[in-house]
Amino acid sequence: MSKDSPHVLTLTPFYPVLGDDAQGCFVAEPMHNLEALGVRQTIFAVQPFYRGALIPNPTAPKARGVSFISLPGGFGLPTSGLFLFASIIREVRRIHTANPIDVIHAHAAMPCGHAAVLLKRELGIPFVVSVHGLDAYSTRQVTGLSGHACRRISSMVYRSADCIICVSEKVREQVVRGLISARTVVVYNGVDPEIFSPEQKDCADFVLSVGGLIPIKGHEVLIRGFAKISQDFPGFTCEIIGDGPERSKLENIARELGIAKKVRFRGRLSRAQVAALMRRCAVFVLPSRYEALGCVYLEAMAAGKAVIAGKDQGIEEIIQSGYNGCLVAPTDVSQLSDALAALLRDAANRRRIGIAARETVLAGLTFDHQARALKLVYEQRAQ
Repeated sequence: MSKDSPHVLTLTPFYPVLGDDAQGCFVAEPMHNLEALGVRQTIFAVQPFYRGALIPNPTAPKARGVSFISLPGGFGLPTSGLFLFASIIREVRRIHTANPIDVIHAHAAMPCGHAAVLLKRELGIPFVVSVHGLDAYSTRQVTGLSGHACRRISSMVYRSADCIICVSEKVREQVVRGLISARTVVVYNGVDPEIFSPEQKDCADFVLSVGGLIPIKGHEVLIRGFAKISQDFPGFTCEIIGDGPERSKLENIARELGIAKKVRFRGRLSRAQVAALMRRCAVFVLPSRYEALGCVYLEAMAAGKAVIAGKDQGIEEIIQSGYNGCLVAPTDVSQLSDALAALLRDAANRRRIGIAARETVLAGLTFDHQARALKLVYEQRAQ
């Protein structure tokens, strides 16, 4: 192996697909920077067969779509790694023989981390595993006997890994809880400060939120908080990017509060469309109550925006409330409405916070910073 050019096999269930360049972008986008640093990459983007063929998005680094046998839902998660291993072992062996793989990078303990454990046993290749969410053992996602199996397998993956890459200290706390020992490192997600850059002209009069429409993201709190101040700021609207099972409920709440015409649900948008709206918004708000870090916060900060986020989440490691953003109790409507009103009322303070936010990103939270940290992890484990 050349120290300057490790060959990494990436196994990931998160990857941009044809027609949706936002899905799994947090995994794919830093890979361009890894390539620029000389890291050689073979990428398997995987998903269960019942979801159909996975066709990677052409904007992402070249990847092989892999389908594997798996039972639907959480019931099939504990065995999914075994089936994934069976689906890829022959091809991985062929690649490893022709161009030795120095390290495997698995994203999430199941199925990819479990498959990486089996590949390590079979081929002797070290592996690292990234944990992107607070549900490190999948016991929130899966309950009952399957949940117990998920915890057991996840624990085995973490004990077997040569390194566990956590996206925040908050995630590391979840991983090491209950483990006797674990080799962990925190590598924060990054952002492209060129794509997510400040707008030169005056901002539009709207508040922006980006996230799946599920309860933990806090959109109901946002809508209720926005309703409380809407009469004081009649020229402002609320734009929500994302889709999910909560959409009808949230639309009904906006109607009941009399602000349906002021809340616009945009659905899923491309990365370019999200960046354009982030550059133009007045304030970015996402009062999520279960966030490992939150790439959308970093993107809004890179765009020079004042961000309102939830306390006691991973982003609290980045945002100093009042300096480069604002933190509120995620379920407290009054706290959110007060913080939002204060920012909308004071354009100069918004600009000051936005400048500090972008400086925070440029100082250590770009894709280049992330890629350099990942390359170091690869080199240390491949030696």
